Amino acid sequence: MTVRAEEMPALFTMYTTPWCGYCHRLKGQLDREGITYDIVDIEQDPAAASIVESANGGNQTVPTLVYADGTAQTNPSLVQVKEKLAALA
Repeated sequence: MTVRAEEMPALFTMYTTPWCGYCHRLKGQLDREGITYDIVDIEQDPAAASIVESANGGNQTVPTLVYADGTAQTNPSLVQVKEKLAALA
């Protein structure tokens, strides 16, 4: 599922699960700020689960955000996401 306007490129991919409260909170904050992202449910995509595991020492910890430069953040705050996006700009 993609969460963004067609003309707006995604700034990162958020790996998540439907039941993750931290994921729901961060999604709401990002949406309110107008930050565009792609979303991938790791329970529906085994390859995505592997990406999350490799970023988190073998654990399926969500939300995990992966940026265009290949770096990842696990359960970041909105402030941390904004700081990372500013560094990439």
